[in-house]
Amino acid sequence: MAARPPHFLFSTPRSMVVKTQHSIRFNHFLPSAIKRPNYNTTEKYGGPLRSRMRWSGSKQGRSQEFCQREDDRVPPHEGLSSVAVGGVVALGKFDALHIGHRELAIQAAKVGVPFLLSFVGMAEVLGWEPRAPIVAKCDRKRVLSSWAPYCGDITPVEYELEFSKVRHLTPHQFVEMLSKKLGVRGVVAGENYRFGYKAAGDSSELVKLAEEYGMGAYIINNVMDKNQYYGNMGSSNLKEQGQVSSTRVRLALAKGDMKYVSELLGRQHRLVVMVKDQEWLVSNQHRLSARKSCFLNLPPKEGLYKSCSVLIGNDKNVVPCKVTIDASDIHLELHDAATCMRIISQDFQCLGIDFGESGA
Repeated sequence: MAARPPHFLFSTPRSMVVKTQHSIRFNHFLPSAIKRPNYNTTEKYGGPLRSRMRWSGSKQGRSQEFCQREDDRVPPHEGLSSVAVGGVVALGKFDALHIGHRELAIQAAKVGVPFLLSFVGMAEVLGWEPRAPIVAKCDRKRVLSSWAPYCGDITPVEYELEFSKVRHLTPHQFVEMLSKKLGVRGVVAGENYRFGYKAAGDSSELVKLAEEYGMGAYIINNVMDKNQYYGNMGSSNLKEQGQVSSTRVRLALAKGDMKYVSELLGRQHRLVVMVKDQEWLVSNQHRLSARKSCFLNLPPKEGLYKSCSVLIGNDKNVVPCKVTIDASDIHLELHDAATCMRIISQDFQCLGIDFGESGA
């Protein structure tokens, strides 16, 4: 997707950055030639009503396809400046694409074209054990498209940098890269964001360095988790302060608490299953089974989930179902045999399974 051109270039002095509970206020002045956008209210989550800017222009089309063979994220290379020049990048680890990540995109969209900037290859470089993503790689564009109504009808675009190529940059060098090589005009980060070699830089230094390079820096407070069901995690994670996080999403999935997962994500969790026709097992006319090795992202814990739906081809073709996950397989119980036949008759099938709020 081609990025829209920026409406203005901006530079915000450090003294004009103001944090609020869930968002930020932008106290800099717009040029007189720029028409101020209209403000509208959006839904609230554990706090006061948020506002968003609605820019003029055509709306971004929303993708109907929930799974695609090719990844829609901009690949990691040196050409980001041709994509994001003049844009505003949200910084973070966007594994879950939860409501805290969405808030970063909302704030970025208020002052420019929003981009999500993250790193690939961290696990390999740092020696972390591999684990399944929370959002399937092929499903991320759909999730970001669902954020467009919160972001002035602009769908945020992802861009990734190879971690191995930037891991040794100092905080100063990292911000310099954003400004000079990537053409970024603003950054948005959470209050506990750290960057640079060995995480030497914090949010206050990000603001200082951004000012030095003529960029706007917008620091937002954490979006807090209203449900402290999993208690204090601070003993194992010093950055954990009760905020919404990918760690909490993983814990909720491990418990099979799908209502809680939906609250953290701001949507139902979607499990993407990629199965070729010969890999389906048909136990009766209404039940299909597939191996767990077909999963493209993290499933909830083993058990029976009654209020689910399976999506065949696109978001318009939704069929209610029950889902059972056991030690080796996933089982779909459908209401009619015709739907089972539709699924197994296709040469290549990528299914999305949405989990309702009933837990295991």
